[in-house]
Amino acid sequence: MNRKKLEELIRLVEESDIQELSLSGPMTSVRIIKAGAQATTHGEIHVAAAQSVTPAAAEPGGPDAAADETTESDRDSGLVPVVSPMVGTFYTAPSPDSDPYVRQGDRVSKGQIICIVEAMKLMNEIESEASGTIVRRLVENAQPVEFGQSLFLIEPD
Repeated sequence: MNRKKLEELIRLVEESDIQELSLSGPMTSVRIIKAGAQATTHGEIHVAAAQSVTPAAAEPGGPDAAADETTESDRDSGLVPVVSPMVGTFYTAPSPDSDPYVRQGDRVSKGQIICIVEAMKLMNEIESEASGTIVRRLVENAQPVEFGQSLFLIEPD
């Protein structure tokens, strides 16, 4: 679904008495919940698409930068990254006064909600891509994230 169609759907919900709108297709599922609506979950967008994850390039800075990248990738080999499916703001918890969904060392199941990425005022629940243990969170709370950016590293079972 392209951005223009998504914006039209959001506008439709905002300008009507509709409290919640859900659409599903072969590659996309969209659920929009109007702000202030009585709901137990956040609005969410799940995009099922094949994507490749490559490690971020080292910052320019000499030979030590390349050595640090190699060491880090060696240490992280075998870990499963959870990547952001969109550009937005990363949140560790459903609200500022709530406990985080997960912490380092927590055991997670595939499909378990582990964080939120807010995009276009929609709270998108991000699910674990593997069962295992959270080894590291790679993004600070309330920080912007890019499409395809790794958010967590999971040591699979």
